[in-house]
Amino acid sequence: MFFDGPADNSLVSGSSLGDSQLSNAWLPAGPALLFCPADRPERYQKALDRADVVILDLEDAVSPENRAAAREALIANPIDPDRTIVRINPAGTGDYRRDLAAVSETNYRVVMQAKSEDVASILDTAFQTIALIETPLGATRANDIAATSNCIGLMWGAEDLVAGLGGTSSRFGPAEPRAGEYRDVAAWVRSMVRIAAAAHGKFAVDSVHLDIDDVDGLVAEVRDAVALGYTATACIHPSQVEHIRAGYQPSEEAIAWAHKVIDGSAEHGGGVFSLDGQMIDGPVLRQAEVVLSRVAGRPAADADA
Repeated sequence: MFFDGPADNSLVSGSSLGDSQLSNAWLPAGPALLFCPADRPERYQKALDRADVVILDLEDAVSPENRAAAREALIANPIDPDRTIVRINPAGTGDYRRDLAAVSETNYRVVMQAKSEDVASILDTAFQTIALIETPLGATRANDIAATSNCIGLMWGAEDLVAGLGGTSSRFGPAEPRAGEYRDVAAWVRSMVRIAAAAHGKFAVDSVHLDIDDVDGLVAEVRDAVALGYTATACIHPSQVEHIRAGYQPSEEAIAWAHKVIDGSAEHGGGVFSLDGQMIDGPVLRQAEVVLSRVAGRPAADADA
């Protein structure tokens, strides 16, 4: 269950990136990652049935007095390890060590480290680790964290980040311009996490949309996440799953455009050409390839449409 990868601890200093890729790195089975409190084992399979991946949460979703029971439930109620992430408590806490000990008694191989702030704590998990960037210090170190050998992906969180800033809200309020959108600092961290992940070939997970009834806001954020190359979006309620899946699925128009770009590139020997008034060059070709890569999992007949 422990990670297989380079043992070069020069990554701890951040001065030498070395080989930051695992040869067998885990990837999400789909774009919708649903949180589930680890002290509610009766919900584990239900959550997994509704989403692509379930995040069994030993941190914020579980009160401190229930964490021992949550760890026992984690061990006693196994679900598909290929579609499960375990969110563990921050490094340096007593719960962190107890969480790792519990995960080591299961077949789960991917953890999400809450409030990730340094390279050493990622290496210390000895699991494939998704670093959750949600503190000011973690945000300033996102690039080095993403370069860590057993860091397979990054996620970011807005509310803990804003709390760490001494702020009160990650989003503009109803009476403000841009109501419902992220404030600039939160949006900056969202962008920085995406760039750090891409710089080191790791996947990125967009943060949860806490307002469950705000479907339009969720759909808009998913659309933006897809445009920026996020791999997945986390969610807190099963009703959000269908909107996330739909957002990550390219439209028939986008698929047709991508096929035309790739076919046209082949016809022009990979050189620059014009398609419907748009200049098509290398970057646009790669964007078309990304569109088709998101079609994976569609029925063959649909994928060829």
